[in-house]
Amino acid sequence: MYVADAWKEYELIDCSCGERLERWGKYILCRPDPQAIWQTERRNPSWTRINGHYHRSNKGGGEWDFSNLPKEWPLAYRLGASVLRFRLKPFAFKHTGLFPEQAANWEYIYNKIKAAPGHRHLRVLNLFAYTGGATLAAAAAGAAVTHVDASKGMVQWAKENARFSGLEDAPIRWLVDDCAKFVERELRRGSAYDAIILDPPSYGRGPKGEVWKLEDGIYGLLSRLAGLLKEDAAFFLLNSYTTGLQPAVMSYLLETTVAKRLGGRTEAGELLLPVQDSGLLFPCGCTARWEASFEGASKDAF
Repeated sequence: MYVADAWKEYELIDCSCGERLERWGKYILCRPDPQAIWQTERRNPSWTRINGHYHRSNKGGGEWDFSNLPKEWPLAYRLGASVLRFRLKPFAFKHTGLFPEQAANWEYIYNKIKAAPGHRHLRVLNLFAYTGGATLAAAAAGAAVTHVDASKGMVQWAKENARFSGLEDAPIRWLVDDCAKFVERELRRGSAYDAIILDPPSYGRGPKGEVWKLEDGIYGLLSRLAGLLKEDAAFFLLNSYTTGLQPAVMSYLLETTVAKRLGGRTEAGELLLPVQDSGLLFPCGCTARWEASFEGASKDAF
Protein backbone atom coordinates (compact mmCIF):
# COMPACT_ATOMS: atom_id res chain seq x y z
CA MET A 1 0.00 0.00 0.00
CA TYR A 2 1.18 3.50 -0.84
CA VAL A 3 -0.58 6.15 1.25
CA ALA A 4 -0.43 9.85 0.30
CA ASP A 5 -0.63 11.15 3.86
CA ALA A 6 1.76 14.12 3.82
CA TRP A 7 -0.64 16.69 2.36
CA LYS A 8 -1.26 19.97 4.17
CA GLU A 9 -3.38 21.77 1.56
CA TYR A 10 -5.47 18.81 0.36
CA GLU A 11 -7.77 16.58 2.41
CA LEU A 12 -10.25 13.81 1.63
CA ILE A 13 -12.80 14.79 4.26
CA ASP A 14 -15.46 12.12 3.71
CA CYS A 15 -16.86 9.77 1.07
CA SER A 16 -20.33 8.25 0.85
CA CYS A 17 -23.12 7.33 -1.58
CA GLY A 18 -20.92 7.49 -4.66
CA GLU A 19 -19.28 10.85 -3.88
CA ARG A 20 -16.15 12.15 -2.20
CA LEU A 21 -15.91 15.40 -0.23
CA GLU A 22 -12.51 17.10 -0.54
CA ARG A 23 -10.71 20.22 0.62
CA TRP A 24 -8.46 21.72 -2.05
CA GLY A 25 -6.70 24.60 -0.31
CA LYS A 26 -9.56 26.67 1.11
CA TYR A 27 -12.21 25.34 -1.27
CA ILE A 28 -14.53 22.35 -0.79
CA LEU A 29 -15.34 20.15 -3.78
CA CYS A 30 -17.76 17.25 -4.11
CA ARG A 31 -17.05 14.82 -6.95
CA PRO A 32 -18.50 11.45 -7.96
CA ASP A 33 -16.53 8.28 -7.27
CA PRO A 34 -18.08 4.88 -8.08
CA GLN A 35 -15.96 3.13 -5.44
CA ALA A 36 -17.71 4.91 -2.56
CA ILE A 37 -20.56 2.37 -2.54
CA TRP A 38 -21.23 2.61 1.21
CA GLN A 39 -24.16 4.70 2.45
CA THR A 40 -22.69 6.15 5.62
CA GLU A 41 -24.29 9.19 7.21
CA ARG A 42 -22.97 12.55 6.02
CA ARG A 43 -22.37 14.29 9.33
CA ASN A 44 -19.51 16.59 8.40
CA PRO A 45 -20.78 20.21 8.06
CA SER A 46 -18.62 20.68 4.95
CA TRP A 47 -21.22 18.67 2.99
CA THR A 48 -23.39 21.81 3.21
CA ARG A 49 -20.58 24.26 2.34
CA ILE A 50 -19.54 23.01 -1.08
CA ASN A 51 -17.83 25.43 -3.50
CA GLY A 52 -17.88 23.09 -6.48
CA HIS A 53 -20.16 20.06 -7.05
CA TYR A 54 -19.79 17.85 -10.12
CA HIS A 55 -23.05 16.15 -11.04
CA ARG A 56 -22.87 13.01 -13.16
CA SER A 57 -25.39 12.81 -16.01
CA ASN A 58 -27.36 9.64 -16.73
CA LYS A 59 -26.53 10.22 -20.40
CA GLY A 60 -22.77 10.31 -19.75
CA GLY A 61 -20.47 13.12 -18.70
CA GLY A 62 -21.85 15.72 -16.34
CA GLU A 63 -21.51 19.33 -15.25
CA TRP A 64 -20.20 21.49 -12.41
CA ASP A 65 -22.30 23.58 -10.05
CA PHE A 66 -20.23 26.39 -8.49
CA SER A 67 -20.59 28.55 -5.39
CA ASN A 68 -17.81 31.12 -4.80
CA LEU A 69 -15.20 29.03 -6.60
CA PRO A 70 -12.65 30.95 -8.70
CA LYS A 71 -11.80 29.89 -12.24
CA GLU A 72 -8.44 28.67 -10.94
CA TRP A 73 -6.52 28.63 -7.66
CA PRO A 74 -3.12 27.51 -6.32
CA LEU A 75 -2.18 24.39 -4.33
CA ALA A 76 1.22 23.54 -2.86
CA TYR A 77 2.95 20.34 -1.77
CA ARG A 78 6.23 20.27 0.19
CA LEU A 79 8.65 17.68 -1.14
CA GLY A 80 11.91 17.53 0.79
CA ALA A 81 13.54 20.94 0.54
CA SER A 82 11.31 21.88 -2.40
CA VAL A 83 7.74 23.11 -2.73
CA LEU A 84 5.75 22.00 -5.75
CA ARG A 85 3.07 24.49 -6.74
CA PHE A 86 0.13 23.75 -8.99
CA ARG A 87 -2.60 25.68 -10.77
CA LEU A 88 -5.96 24.00 -10.30
CA LYS A 89 -9.20 24.51 -12.15
CA PRO A 90 -12.35 22.44 -12.59
CA PHE A 91 -12.75 21.01 -16.05
CA ALA A 92 -14.54 18.22 -17.89
CA PHE A 93 -14.99 14.75 -16.42
CA LYS A 94 -14.80 16.02 -12.80
CA HIS A 95 -11.04 16.64 -12.79
CA THR A 96 -9.05 19.54 -11.32
CA GLY A 97 -5.69 19.01 -13.04
CA LEU A 98 -4.17 17.09 -10.14
CA PHE A 99 -4.47 13.61 -8.63
CA PRO A 100 -3.57 14.06 -4.94
CA GLU A 101 -2.88 10.34 -4.35
CA GLN A 102 0.09 10.71 -6.73
CA ALA A 103 1.95 12.48 -3.93
CA ALA A 104 2.98 9.01 -2.73
CA ASN A 105 4.71 8.49 -6.08
CA TRP A 106 6.25 11.99 -6.01
CA GLU A 107 7.85 11.13 -2.67
CA TYR A 108 9.23 7.91 -4.12
CA ILE A 109 10.57 9.58 -7.28
CA TYR A 110 12.18 12.44 -5.36
CA ASN A 111 13.83 10.21 -2.76
CA LYS A 112 15.09 7.63 -5.27
CA ILE A 113 16.70 10.32 -7.43
CA LYS A 114 18.21 12.12 -4.44
CA ALA A 115 19.71 8.84 -3.20
CA ALA A 116 21.19 7.86 -6.58
CA PRO A 117 24.88 8.50 -7.21
CA GLY A 118 25.27 11.49 -9.51
CA HIS A 119 21.57 12.27 -9.17
CA ARG A 120 21.97 15.66 -10.84
CA HIS A 121 22.87 13.90 -14.07
CA LEU A 122 20.08 11.30 -14.08
CA ARG A 123 17.91 11.20 -17.21
CA VAL A 124 14.23 10.54 -16.51
CA LEU A 125 11.50 9.83 -19.08
CA ASN A 126 7.91 10.65 -18.07
CA LEU A 127 5.29 9.33 -20.52
CA PHE A 128 1.58 10.27 -20.52
CA ALA A 129 2.86 12.99 -18.23
CA TYR A 130 -0.37 15.03 -17.81
CA THR A 131 0.10 18.28 -15.84
CA GLY A 132 3.56 17.36 -14.63
CA GLY A 133 3.46 16.33 -10.97
CA ALA A 134 5.98 13.51 -11.46
CA THR A 135 8.06 15.69 -13.80
CA LEU A 136 8.33 18.40 -11.15
CA ALA A 137 9.23 15.86 -8.46
CA ALA A 138 12.06 14.47 -10.60
CA ALA A 139 13.29 17.93 -11.61
CA ALA A 140 13.19 19.18 -8.01
CA ALA A 141 15.46 16.25 -7.08
CA GLY A 142 17.96 17.35 -9.73
CA ALA A 143 17.22 15.06 -12.68
CA ALA A 144 16.94 16.02 -16.34
CA VAL A 145 13.42 15.12 -17.45
CA THR A 146 11.83 14.38 -20.82
CA HIS A 147 8.10 15.11 -20.40
CA VAL A 148 5.85 13.62 -23.11
CA ASP A 149 2.09 13.95 -23.51
CA ALA A 150 -0.18 13.91 -26.57
CA SER A 151 -2.20 16.91 -25.37
CA LYS A 152 -0.75 20.33 -26.17
CA GLY A 153 -2.97 21.86 -23.51
CA MET A 154 -1.71 19.50 -20.81
CA VAL A 155 1.93 20.13 -21.72
CA GLN A 156 1.34 23.88 -21.53
CA TRP A 157 -0.35 23.44 -18.15
CA ALA A 158 2.64 21.40 -16.93
CA LYS A 159 5.00 24.16 -18.10
CA GLU A 160 3.03 26.69 -16.08
CA ASN A 161 3.19 24.45 -13.02
CA ALA A 162 6.98 24.26 -13.46
CA ARG A 163 7.22 28.04 -13.65
CA PHE A 164 4.92 28.36 -10.63
CA SER A 165 7.23 25.96 -8.73
CA GLY A 166 10.38 27.91 -9.60
CA LEU A 167 11.55 25.17 -11.98
CA GLU A 168 11.23 27.09 -15.25
CA ASP A 169 15.01 26.83 -15.78
CA ALA A 170 15.24 23.14 -14.81
CA PRO A 171 16.47 20.76 -17.57
CA ILE A 172 13.03 19.64 -18.76
CA ARG A 173 12.21 18.79 -22.40
CA TRP A 174 8.52 19.49 -23.04
CA LEU A 175 7.21 17.34 -25.91
CA VAL A 176 3.73 17.10 -27.46
CA ASP A 177 3.88 13.67 -29.06
CA ASP A 178 2.30 10.26 -29.33
CA CYS A 179 4.06 8.33 -26.57
CA ALA A 180 4.34 4.99 -28.40
CA LYS A 181 5.78 6.64 -31.53
CA PHE A 182 8.20 8.69 -29.44
CA VAL A 183 9.51 5.51 -27.80
CA GLU A 184 10.09 3.91 -31.22
CA ARG A 185 12.12 6.92 -32.34
CA GLU A 186 14.15 6.92 -29.12
CA LEU A 187 15.03 3.26 -29.64
CA ARG A 188 16.22 3.98 -33.18
CA ARG A 189 18.28 6.90 -31.87
CA GLY A 190 19.92 4.68 -29.25
CA SER A 191 18.69 6.83 -26.37
CA ALA A 192 18.88 5.54 -22.81
CA TYR A 193 17.37 6.64 -19.50
CA ASP A 194 18.15 6.14 -15.83
CA ALA A 195 14.48 6.01 -14.86
CA ILE A 196 11.09 5.80 -16.58
CA ILE A 197 7.67 6.89 -15.30
CA LEU A 198 4.62 5.56 -17.14
CA ASP A 199 0.99 6.50 -16.39
CA PRO A 200 -1.00 5.23 -19.39
CA PRO A 201 -4.72 5.92 -19.87
CA SER A 202 -7.20 3.16 -20.62
CA TYR A 203 -7.97 4.84 -23.94
CA GLY A 204 -6.63 7.88 -25.70
CA ARG A 205 -5.64 9.56 -28.94
CA GLY A 206 -2.34 11.03 -30.01
CA PRO A 207 -1.91 14.53 -31.49
CA LYS A 208 -2.55 13.14 -35.00
CA GLY A 209 -5.44 10.91 -34.02
CA GLU A 210 -3.37 7.84 -33.11
CA VAL A 211 -5.49 5.44 -31.04
CA TRP A 212 -4.20 4.01 -27.77
CA LYS A 213 -5.97 1.08 -26.08
CA LEU A 214 -4.24 -0.08 -22.94
CA GLU A 215 -5.12 -3.76 -23.20
CA ASP A 216 -3.76 -3.87 -26.74
CA GLY A 217 -0.65 -1.75 -26.28
CA ILE A 218 0.68 -1.96 -22.73
CA TYR A 219 2.79 -5.13 -22.97
CA GLY A 220 4.44 -4.13 -26.24
CA LEU A 221 5.13 -0.63 -24.92
CA LEU A 222 6.70 -1.99 -21.72
CA SER A 223 8.83 -4.42 -23.74
CA ARG A 224 10.17 -1.55 -25.82
CA LEU A 225 10.67 0.71 -22.81
CA ALA A 226 12.81 -1.97 -21.17
CA GLY A 227 15.21 -1.39 -24.05
CA LEU A 228 15.45 2.32 -23.17
CA LEU A 229 16.70 1.68 -19.64
CA LYS A 230 20.40 1.86 -18.89
CA GLU A 231 22.05 -1.27 -17.51
CA ASP A 232 22.39 0.46 -14.12
CA ALA A 233 18.94 2.11 -14.21
CA ALA A 234 17.53 3.45 -10.95
CA PHE A 235 13.82 2.62 -11.23
CA PHE A 236 10.73 2.12 -13.40
CA LEU A 237 7.36 3.31 -12.11
CA LEU A 238 4.12 2.09 -13.69
CA ASN A 239 0.89 3.73 -12.57
CA SER A 240 -2.69 2.97 -13.61
CA TYR A 241 -6.31 3.85 -12.92
CA THR A 242 -7.57 1.13 -15.26
CA THR A 243 -9.86 -1.28 -13.39
CA GLY A 244 -8.39 -4.44 -14.89
CA LEU A 245 -4.79 -3.46 -14.14
CA GLN A 246 -4.57 -4.66 -10.56
CA PRO A 247 -1.26 -4.63 -8.58
CA ALA A 248 -0.46 -8.29 -9.31
CA VAL A 249 -1.08 -7.74 -13.04
CA MET A 250 1.16 -4.66 -13.07
CA SER A 251 3.89 -6.50 -11.20
CA TYR A 252 3.67 -9.40 -13.64
CA LEU A 253 3.99 -6.99 -16.58
CA LEU A 254 7.15 -5.41 -15.17
CA GLU A 255 8.65 -8.75 -14.16
CA THR A 256 8.25 -10.16 -17.67
CA THR A 257 9.63 -7.08 -19.41
CA VAL A 258 11.96 -4.88 -17.33
CA ALA A 259 13.07 -7.45 -14.75
CA LYS A 260 13.53 -10.08 -17.45
CA ARG A 261 16.19 -7.87 -19.05
CA LEU A 262 17.79 -6.18 -16.05
CA GLY A 263 17.09 -8.41 -13.05
CA GLY A 264 15.84 -6.90 -9.80
CA ARG A 265 12.17 -7.21 -8.95
CA THR A 266 8.98 -5.22 -8.53
CA GLU A 267 6.76 -4.14 -5.68
CA ALA A 268 3.13 -3.24 -6.37
CA GLY A 269 0.16 -1.99 -4.41
CA GLU A 270 -2.82 0.32 -4.21
CA LEU A 271 -2.52 4.09 -4.03
CA LEU A 272 -4.56 5.29 -1.05
CA LEU A 273 -5.79 8.50 0.52
CA PRO A 274 -6.63 8.78 4.24
CA VAL A 275 -10.25 9.77 4.96
CA GLN A 276 -10.47 12.35 7.73
CA ASP A 277 -13.89 11.49 9.13
CA SER A 278 -13.59 7.69 9.22
CA GLY A 279 -9.86 7.25 9.71
CA LEU A 280 -9.99 4.64 6.92
CA LEU A 281 -8.15 4.52 3.59
CA PHE A 282 -9.72 5.17 0.19
CA PRO A 283 -8.39 3.36 -2.94
CA CYS A 284 -7.25 5.54 -5.85
CA GLY A 285 -5.56 3.34 -8.42
CA CYS A 286 -2.46 1.16 -8.38
CA THR A 287 1.28 1.50 -8.78
CA ALA A 288 4.12 -0.95 -9.51
CA ARG A 289 7.77 -0.05 -8.93
CA TRP A 290 10.80 -1.86 -10.31
CA GLU A 291 14.26 -1.37 -8.90
CA ALA A 292 17.46 -3.08 -9.97
CA SER A 293 18.77 -2.71 -6.42
CA PHE A 294 16.08 -4.96 -4.95
CA GLU A 295 17.44 -8.32 -3.88
CA GLY A 296 15.53 -11.29 -5.16
CA ALA A 297 14.54 -12.26 -8.68
CA SER A 298 17.25 -13.10 -11.18
CA LYS A 299 17.25 -12.28 -14.88
CA ASP A 300 16.28 -15.89 -15.56
CA ALA A 301 13.16 -15.77 -13.37
CA PHE A 302 10.91 -15.68 -16.45
